[in-house]
Amino acid sequence: MLASLLLLVVLVGASHSSPAAQTPDQRPTKDPPIATNGKRFPWDSMRLPKTITPVHYDLSIHPNLTSLDFTGVVSIELDVHEDTSVVILHAKQLQISNVLLVTPEGTKPLQVLEYPPSHQLALLSDSALKKGVKYEVQLEFAANLSESFHGFYRSSYHTTSGELRTVASTQFEATYARGAFPCFDEPAFKANYTLRIIREPRHITISNMPKVKTVEVQGGLLEDHFDTTVKMSTYLVAYIVSDFLSVSKITKHGVKISVYAVPEKIEQTTFALDAAVKLLDFYDDYFDIPYPLPKQDLAAIPDFQSGAMENWGLTTYRETALLFDPQKSSASDKLGITKIIAHELAHQWFGNLVTMEWWDDLWLNEGFAKFMEFISVDATYPELQVDDVFLDKCFEAMEVDSLSSTHPISTSVENPAQIQEMFDDVSYDKGACILNMLRDYLSPTVFEIGIIRYLKRFSYQNTVNSNLWESLTNVIFNGTQTDEVEMWVFCLNTQKWFSEAELDIKGIMDTWTLQEGFPLVTVEVRGREVRLSQERYLKTDDPSLTDGFLWQIPLTYRTSSSTTIHRFLLTAKSDVLYLPEEVEWVKFNVDMSGYYMVHYAGDGWSPIIKLLQHNHTAVSSNDRASLIHNIFQLVSVGKVRLDTALDLSLYLSKETEIMAVTQGFGELVPLYKLMEKRDMTVLENQMKSFIVDLFRRLIDRQEWTDSGSVSERMLRSYLLLFACVRNYAPCLTKATQLFQQWKDSDGEMSLPVDVSMAVFVIGVRTPEGWDFLLEKYRQSCSSSPSHLLIFFVCLFRMMEESLRGEVMKTQDLPGVVISISKNPHGYKLAWDFLQANWEKLIEKFELGSTSVSRMVTDVTNQYSTREMLDEMRGFFNSLTEETGSEMRCIQQAYQTVEDNIRWMDTNLPLLKIYSILCKKPKT
Repeated sequence: MLASLLLLVVLVGASHSSPAAQTPDQRPTKDPPIATNGKRFPWDSMRLPKTITPVHYDLSIHPNLTSLDFTGVVSIELDVHEDTSVVILHAKQLQISNVLLVTPEGTKPLQVLEYPPSHQLALLSDSALKKGVKYEVQLEFAANLSESFHGFYRSSYHTTSGELRTVASTQFEATYARGAFPCFDEPAFKANYTLRIIREPRHITISNMPKVKTVEVQGGLLEDHFDTTVKMSTYLVAYIVSDFLSVSKITKHGVKISVYAVPEKIEQTTFALDAAVKLLDFYDDYFDIPYPLPKQDLAAIPDFQSGAMENWGLTTYRETALLFDPQKSSASDKLGITKIIAHELAHQWFGNLVTMEWWDDLWLNEGFAKFMEFISVDATYPELQVDDVFLDKCFEAMEVDSLSSTHPISTSVENPAQIQEMFDDVSYDKGACILNMLRDYLSPTVFEIGIIRYLKRFSYQNTVNSNLWESLTNVIFNGTQTDEVEMWVFCLNTQKWFSEAELDIKGIMDTWTLQEGFPLVTVEVRGREVRLSQERYLKTDDPSLTDGFLWQIPLTYRTSSSTTIHRFLLTAKSDVLYLPEEVEWVKFNVDMSGYYMVHYAGDGWSPIIKLLQHNHTAVSSNDRASLIHNIFQLVSVGKVRLDTALDLSLYLSKETEIMAVTQGFGELVPLYKLMEKRDMTVLENQMKSFIVDLFRRLIDRQEWTDSGSVSERMLRSYLLLFACVRNYAPCLTKATQLFQQWKDSDGEMSLPVDVSMAVFVIGVRTPEGWDFLLEKYRQSCSSSPSHLLIFFVCLFRMMEESLRGEVMKTQDLPGVVISISKNPHGYKLAWDFLQANWEKLIEKFELGSTSVSRMVTDVTNQYSTREMLDEMRGFFNSLTEETGSEMRCIQQAYQTVEDNIRWMDTNLPLLKIYSILCKKPKT
């Protein structure tokens, strides 16, 4: 609790007395930073001073796609809030020249100091810039197109004839605009932008706003002029120079939607175009705020590190996240593409229109966009059954949040690497899950009204957590802002839930955003009395790390006596509630709408296990998935015996719903994965046989077609792939037969997309199959994730290929490395590759990025020996801060392996004698 209070003091203090409020002349002079020319640099904070803010950028860019460099000129109109003789702004690896200050009296040159460690420029004037007077600084700059995936960078692709073509594109989030032009590269420094881009006639350019004219300039080049943007942050500026083609439609609200792609893949844009139109119209209506720009472009970039980026008016995507091939894309591909488009379009309001003040509240952008994915896709594409996968986001967040190296949703960050690390499961998935919990707590109607008020109140501004809580509170208790119908709906939903005195939204939500981790609620039923207690769930052998944590938890529960959902706000360490009658069972966290886990103390798990074995559909699929998740996680912290968890899992032989089935796999498969890395072949094979037997009936029911609902198709793909990997004879026979037929047709036969991975994973086991698949990949123009996975089954030869980026895109390298690490014969190869190529990887993917973090954690998360832990420590301890030694993901990797070691020490003896050796699941 003390740590949480200290964090709160830091956050509050930062908002009122931040050093950033001081002028450069007021900064302390102790140990001053030294500029590149040896002079004192007049600013010593990573954050920019607030003495000057930008109003408008006039930016001219001339990229050369032959020499792979660019030049430019930027004029920045300034607002001076305090007299100062220094302008501090950002620039990273730019050659700066001809820097001028335009004043009401005329134009004069400025002295320039550079301080690369903070990516900062100081522009020094020999006379003070006066408060309230309008000034303008002009800077010329030049640089090479970036070789990474950030800033203004080079992308490329091969046509089917083998010609290499180059694209220049931007990726500025979070701190990379400074690598493309000098700017005030912090989200609170919002301004308007007017862009001009010079290009060759064979190229096109697109940017945030529509093009207003094109003029011919010297050398037969063309200069495109774009309309001035709305007020926005630097990280949302975007421009692309390419040979892309596009398709377009107009929404019912009059917004032009266009999807851009390389010419040979333009036919794969139809689905994305239709989805973008439908989703943008949905948001226009849902938020009751018109989309403020005249157009929205979606561009598929051949080289793109993340999934997508929400640049205002020009969202950019990895090709696999936008392009859909009806002949080769799977049901999960369609769902994934729709969710990503929904995410980026939600950002046009959450993030672009209203932006977090600083990156410590990134979740206000990403948590909301992740949450709105599910709200919008459920409303616009109900057939995609998006609700079936939301729960998995909460499980993924809890996996990270259960480690002592996790962080609060709102976390103090300063340097670019720390900022990059904020783009993780806590900001995205935990953020979405606590918003879902709050929506369930307040009711969907009140929640929707509140976030609309929040967006309207803070349009074109920057916010912090408390602004959101104030907007939601005002909906409920400010009668002048809520009409009678809305209040009636609210009261109908909440009259048995809380009183005005109890409803302190900020007080409740601060416990979820300002302290790390999440609660474990222990339930003990004694007749009609239900005793409740809470503690932090944490995978550690240090109990002191769980002290001092307290959440305000909106509990929900139902019992065997009715289907009514009851509610109880747990605000203390322990409390008691009373049931109207004694019941056979009680299930807390109904549908897992809350971000907490539940332990049924005493003999409390027995009636739950009995219920699942005899009538599992008495509770929802989400309830069943959460029970599976909770009980196995409780094994990890010694609250439940492993044999009890395995007893519960036996009911899965009757399960058919995707969320419960995949969660069953998610808890059971890692058990034999731990054994694979220890060469415990006998026990490993027994566990594999147990899982196959558990799901045998469901596997046998699967057809080798693309029929059924989206969830049924996704489940089929999952089950058949697992069965083939596990050498289940009926699947091996069918997959071998289909692969041979496909190969005999020279790849012309149309395989059912949903089962293609199961077919390919068998086909690649022979040298002839490998060669055939590799050749088909080279020939393919498809961008579907499923088609790329043809390549992933050919893993062992692929890491070096991916690093070179010749056959396979470097952007796919993290996925290849992680996939190899899961193979019992390849995990050491992946770890060795990570060590040997570390400097190349952090140069290409950047310190703190999700790509680097995932490789660190996912390559190592199945190790369970002290020898491997020592080897990990030896490598990571050899790094410097500049090469990543301070990254949070390294601590996460250590803690995961330590947890694996404890799990094996505790549970391996029990697993060896468990009755799976003589008891098969009933099928």
